[in-house]
Amino acid sequence: MPGQERQGCHVFGRSFKLFDVWGFSVGVDTSWFVVAILVAWSLAVGLFPFEFPGLSTRTYWTMGIVGALALFGSIVVHELAHAKAAQRFGLQIRGITLFIFGGVAEMTDEPPTPRSEFVVAIAGPLASIALGLLFAVAAAVGSRLDWSISVLGVLQYLAWINFIVVLFNLVPAFPLDGGRVLRSVLWRWKNDLRWATRVTTSIGSGFGVVLIALGVLSFIDGNLIGGLWWFLIGMFLRNAAQMSYRQLVVRQMLEGEPVLRFMHADPDTVPRSASILQLVEDHVYRYHHKMFPVVENGRLIGCVSTRDIREIPREEWDSRTVGEVMELCSPENTVPPRADAMRTLARMNRTGRSRLLVAENDELKGVVTLKDLTRFISLKLDIEEQEAA
Repeated sequence: MPGQERQGCHVFGRSFKLFDVWGFSVGVDTSWFVVAILVAWSLAVGLFPFEFPGLSTRTYWTMGIVGALALFGSIVVHELAHAKAAQRFGLQIRGITLFIFGGVAEMTDEPPTPRSEFVVAIAGPLASIALGLLFAVAAAVGSRLDWSISVLGVLQYLAWINFIVVLFNLVPAFPLDGGRVLRSVLWRWKNDLRWATRVTTSIGSGFGVVLIALGVLSFIDGNLIGGLWWFLIGMFLRNAAQMSYRQLVVRQMLEGEPVLRFMHADPDTVPRSASILQLVEDHVYRYHHKMFPVVENGRLIGCVSTRDIREIPREEWDSRTVGEVMELCSPENTVPPRADAMRTLARMNRTGRSRLLVAENDELKGVVTLKDLTRFISLKLDIEEQEAA
């Protein structure tokens, strides 16, 4: 469903870049191809033959393909409106991705104020309203000029579907645009982003349950395809709402906290000259870690991981050294002690690394792990829930 600006980690599977527009990268998730085919098929076999009988099969399929492509073009415009509005407030956009339920503009951060939240959220529906009016006017003009029924049919469909997109997205259920608008109002009223998010994500989760129930009823009534879609959209909305609240809680807990608060200050290290066999026997099997700092003469020079070990045949473990396979220090595996813990967690999620070196001027200060960060979050949530109870 269009109109979602997702903050946080990338949540899609494999995606393909289509083009750049206004400085934003537009791509498609692999799931998009499934829904694109389904939409074109449903238009060509169902909607257009019912609304405009008497045309050829080839014409219906042409209308269906054009209608499907124009629909997703409309979704791109909707998301571009979100992205341009976010850009006005200094928010970075990773890109726009089309996926099975529509599209999403991926923001790297939450809007800083209730006003920015409102403007970014409402920009998408306003763009869809403008598109709906544009297609409706084009259909009216075409009717007066006796355009072909196939062209008029596609224009009428695009006008109708853009207005449907607006109505659906303005439901006050987070993370839909209407939920974000409601959150901005509640945020300004109480000056409490977390409370406003909890309220709107609860509504979003409840709305998801309603759609799931609607899907089950449709399925029982014999509408298999429609029931399946309602069920999947409901599941997606419910999970997205719950994930959005968790992401905000995590951000508020970690943002501004330095990594040194969570790091292990005296980690186990290995010398460059150690053999792979020594690394495995004396370190991996003993401490059960996947990555170890490599230190020489008190200076951090890199790290070695079990992933590096897998590249070496077992019969060579005794003759190969850590220095031959280690990874040199880089921004991908190293953070300074004062680095923001939230940004560090985001980096771990982005790179798939569960352990990072904490270093300053080639001096090893410690190691920070994903497990330590998540354990802190879990403990703090548990304490807060007990206090609330």
